[in-house]
Amino acid sequence: MDSETSLIREDPTATADYLGLARLAVDAAADKLGHDTVIVDVGDVLVMTDLFVITAGSTTRQVRAIVDEIEEQVFIGADLKPESIEGSDYNEWVLMDYGGFMVHVFTDEQRAFYDLERLWGDCPRHPLAL
Repeated sequence: MDSETSLIREDPTATADYLGLARLAVDAAADKLGHDTVIVDVGDVLVMTDLFVITAGSTTRQVRAIVDEIEEQVFIGADLKPESIEGSDYNEWVLMDYGGFMVHVFTDEQRAFYDLERLWGDCPRHPLAL
C-alpha cells in the first residue's frame, strides 16, 4: 500500500463520529432557517475530509447567522471549533473546515451557480437525522 492510499480512511469509525458532528451542524443550520440541507459522504473520493454538509440561506445576512449558529452549537455540543473559516468577508459561500467534515453555507444564488450536489452526485447521501 502506497503512502497516499494509506491516508484514505485510516480509521473507518471516524466517519461515524463525524456524521454525528455533521448532524449537529445540520440542526444548527435548521435553527437559523438554513434550507435544502444535505450531508454528502465524500470520504471515498477525497483525502482531506469525509463529509460535506451543504446548506443555504436566502441572504448574506442569513448565511452569517447560520455560520455563527453552527460554530456555536458544534462548540457547545462537542467542544470543537473549525480549523478554518473561509468566505466570511462576503457571506455568499462560507466554508467551515472541521477536519473530518466541512460545512458549505451558500446564498441561494451561489449554491445554484456552484451546484456542489451535482459535482458530488455520485457520492452517497446521509439522512439528516436518525
